[in-house]
Amino acid sequence: MVDGRLLLAQVRAWARELGFSQIGVAGVDLSSAEPRLLAWLAAGYHGNLHYMERHGLRRARPAELIPGTVSVITARMPYLARDTPDDWRELERARLSRPGEGVVSLYARGRDYHKVVRARLQKLCDRIQEAIGPFGHRVFSDSAPVLEKELAGRSGQGWRGKHSLVLSRDAGSMFFLGEIYVDFALAPTEPVTDHCGTCTACIDVCPTQAIVATGVVDARRCISYLTIENHEAMPEELRPQVGNHVYGCDDCQTICPWNKYAQKSSLLDFDERTPLAGQQLVDLFAWDEATFLKYTEGGPIRRINHERWLRNVAVALGNALRVAHGEEADAIRAALRARLDHPSALVREHVAWALAQEGSWTPSD
Repeated sequence: MVDGRLLLAQVRAWARELGFSQIGVAGVDLSSAEPRLLAWLAAGYHGNLHYMERHGLRRARPAELIPGTVSVITARMPYLARDTPDDWRELERARLSRPGEGVVSLYARGRDYHKVVRARLQKLCDRIQEAIGPFGHRVFSDSAPVLEKELAGRSGQGWRGKHSLVLSRDAGSMFFLGEIYVDFALAPTEPVTDHCGTCTACIDVCPTQAIVATGVVDARRCISYLTIENHEAMPEELRPQVGNHVYGCDDCQTICPWNKYAQKSSLLDFDERTPLAGQQLVDLFAWDEATFLKYTEGGPIRRINHERWLRNVAVALGNALRVAHGEEADAIRAALRARLDHPSALVREHVAWALAQEGSWTPSD
């Protein structure tokens, strides 16, 4: 017989040693979340994330995904690098006003979080097993049909912000989520109330207006989706709004007032692995495949290949060329022309578009 209260206290202590900031518990009945999931899929907001359709309601049914699951232990792991300055939000937003600089999402500058979170969740399971004996379990972190944000919300990790991300009063939204499906019962921890109030900063700041309703994101318009999940050409009408983002987008997070409380990670894993912040687009565009693989080794940017990396940087270069002058414009043109005959039709298309942006800026833009 498991003493749930005592075990949860122990799990929280062990989790802190492993770099997690909070542990919660959720039940497995997520049926009330199914209509929202089905409506989101029916609207086509998942874009070409076809696995969302294939898995269907299994995402909302933990006991179907992993038979025997009785409770879900949820975990939160902060990912801001250890040396992140206190004014990081202002510094990151300032990057957006420098068109020639490529912007990579903060989470993507360190080690691939899928590996870090899952490995540490497994270590946590090992500790639990030492305490209570063998038990059925499986760990997840953005790696299977799991309704992560719903489970996090129900277990008190935070509330769903208007940008759809989980928000915490003491940690903002700069954290990864993880789950352990277990075959024994634990009492669910209490959810927290919404504290967004009348604030619409995340909705207002989104360059592509991807937040179509409170807590609802149309992935097809989201810059993170366009630069990471999307394998095809970027919609031409959205390319100017992508700005200088080359992998992901943090705009709705850097503007969020709650992220003044975002926590730094205690782990070396989330320190910047390769200098990615502050790099010029022309330099990033010069990477050949070997260089791309070298500089992205062990990091999440490997999720996209060299071809899609060049696609993303080409779009950003086109946006920079719209406002560039003199030597800066010359350097951008030269970088783009060097890829005009690239073997990939996808790259060639975006390079041609980028070159066509020269002189297209008007004050109304």
